[in-house]
Amino acid sequence: MSTNLSTLLLRFSEPETLKMAKLGRELRAKGIDVIDLSLGEPDFDTPQHIKDAAIKAINDNWSHYTPVAGFADLKEAVCTKLKRDNHLDYQPENIITSTGAKQSLANAILALVDEGDEVIIPTPYWVTYSELVKIARGHVVEIRTTVENHFKITPQQLEAAITSNTRVFMFSSPCNPSGAVYTKDELAALVKIFEKHPKITILSDEIYEYINFIGQHESIAQFPSIKERVVVINGLSKGFAMTGWRLGYIAANTDIVKACEKLQGQFTSGTCSITQKAAVAALTGDLAPSRAMTAEFARRREKTLALVKSIPGFKCFEPQGAFYVFPDVSAYYGKKNGTETIANAADLSMFLLNTAHVSSVMGDAFGEPNCIRFSFANSMENIEKAWARIKDALATLQ
Repeated sequence: MSTNLSTLLLRFSEPETLKMAKLGRELRAKGIDVIDLSLGEPDFDTPQHIKDAAIKAINDNWSHYTPVAGFADLKEAVCTKLKRDNHLDYQPENIITSTGAKQSLANAILALVDEGDEVIIPTPYWVTYSELVKIARGHVVEIRTTVENHFKITPQQLEAAITSNTRVFMFSSPCNPSGAVYTKDELAALVKIFEKHPKITILSDEIYEYINFIGQHESIAQFPSIKERVVVINGLSKGFAMTGWRLGYIAANTDIVKACEKLQGQFTSGTCSITQKAAVAALTGDLAPSRAMTAEFARRREKTLALVKSIPGFKCFEPQGAFYVFPDVSAYYGKKNGTETIANAADLSMFLLNTAHVSSVMGDAFGEPNCIRFSFANSMENIEKAWARIKDALATLQ
């Protein structure tokens, strides 16, 4: 049977992160011990006080449809968090909550990008950024970064990429997949460029805010000259180990928030009532569990970096945030294992899955074809076992 499907589906790809996780599960179903270093998910349980708030919400019968933009107390909680952690002043009318930060990003892109509009995205970037722009019929303009420059763009690169068609600049700090974190001075230098181009909206993905190994998180929304043009994207999945709860939010000017609310009203309406009540507890409660998770990720980062440095040919930036390493693996291109030749990062990622039984994500998906992303959101035991397997497998390539 042949079904005529929309040509929309031809404009974008399945996320490689989800594809690799699916391949890993298929091998696991065959009885193969696959260690998953592909997905970006904390291997911690949601903190107890957040779960207690959800249980209370169930018992208090918060079981009905929710306002599209979110409960009033949740929007107030987001404002409280932004003031406490980021020194940003927002009002509830500047906030919309969604079913995950991915939906928040989709809302913002669909609200801001028309056919042919250019969206500047520094590489490497999270896999969904470019695909959302394609769905909106926009044009992705990549700014290439390097390991040597700590995977950050310069003001000169930004200025050179801007044209009369530039509508949006989108980036993350801390960055998935590179782990790069922009300092206040680095952001200030970019802001000077944005001040000269008032038609550009800046999407700032800050979902990894709490997983920062170098100090205070800095938001580009802190600069008054461009604050009205900044859309802060954040959520609960990474910093609170709430991936399955699905709660993201936007802080922006009211025009953008109303546009996102209009879109969301036709797609999903308001997000889960129980999740929203749990989110209030997360955003206004004790951050000790989040800090403990970050401390553990810091320990795993040090172990992972030591293991990666023992791999001949891997060139690796030391991540400043998030929970990934993103080494350049191009030294292995052209090497063989019997009849199998490694031509690119995708080949090497599949080789490691099938030979070392370790799942990863090839850098092509992130706009950096010479790199592979490995997560360290896994137990220390699994991290050590995985990198021992990787080292042994790579040693067979000549």
